[in-house]
Amino acid sequence: MAINALSYIGVNSDKIDDWSEYSQKCLGMQQVDRGKGSLSFRMDDHKQRLAITGDVGDNMAFMGWEVDTKEDLQMYAARLEKNKIHVFQGDKALSDKRFVEELIFFTDPQGNRMEIVYKPMKDTDPFVSGRPISGFKTGPYGMGHIVIHVKDVQSLIPFYRDLLDFKISDYSNTPISLCFFHVNGRHHSFAFFGSGREGFHHFMVEYNSLDDVGQGYDLLQYKDDAIAYTLGRHTNDYMTSFYSHTPSGFFVENGWGGRIIDPKTWESIETFEGPSFWGHERLYMSDKDRLKFREKRLDTASKGKQAPLFVDCPWLYSNIVNKK
Repeated sequence: MAINALSYIGVNSDKIDDWSEYSQKCLGMQQVDRGKGSLSFRMDDHKQRLAITGDVGDNMAFMGWEVDTKEDLQMYAARLEKNKIHVFQGDKALSDKRFVEELIFFTDPQGNRMEIVYKPMKDTDPFVSGRPISGFKTGPYGMGHIVIHVKDVQSLIPFYRDLLDFKISDYSNTPISLCFFHVNGRHHSFAFFGSGREGFHHFMVEYNSLDDVGQGYDLLQYKDDAIAYTLGRHTNDYMTSFYSHTPSGFFVENGWGGRIIDPKTWESIETFEGPSFWGHERLYMSDKDRLKFREKRLDTASKGKQAPLFVDCPWLYSNIVNKK
């Protein structure tokens, strides 16, 4: 078996009040009281999807990836150790803190802390959103996706592809190097942004309704410097989304309508259309840097390239059928 979902994300930040306001009122997560100096948020029946550690740094603290069995933990630990990646067994205190039955942890070649977890704990109390939303698309697709800055895309691919069994969905080299990975039916749960830097670029949360995205956009677009990318639609996963600034400086993609693929038959390809069919104007960039993305979008539009009229989305179709 293999890693099958992004279970949770941790962020090092001491901006506790700002993260509390942002995660509840802007994203619609549910804050759960876990003690002073840190924060924990739910998005569904899992006890924890996002954790704010209370430590300084405003960067990624850890990312947790889920497996089906305890034997999977042992398999990954043995494989990583064989390839000279030192693996640690999480003790009961750490497992309790992460709300999982068992976990191992290690760092990737760029120093990002990875945690592989077995059996995340569920909450019997219903999820209560921080603002009125229809809910998040999680379940077998996990929390969402995460994108990190990398110094060199090609040098990191073997670690994730060969050691952690992440599968490449697609990749692009224009106007910037990107590589997208899937671990389930979500088009991508992880991606590299070849910026030459390190750290968090963004994580994505996907809503059950486009109106959840639009209303979130309304909440933020009239605030100073709250929007990082305007509303737009991506070319590879067909996600309609906007990106907002977090209290820690990186972004959150607020999305709807992401593509569901069949991992058994999917074949990775190089894409040339650029990141977006339309929109996603990068407001945080200089005019010069924004121009290359804008020109790529206009070129893609001039060639009549668009998402399919009927998106390959079994999840969406099943919900439509069930409501009839």
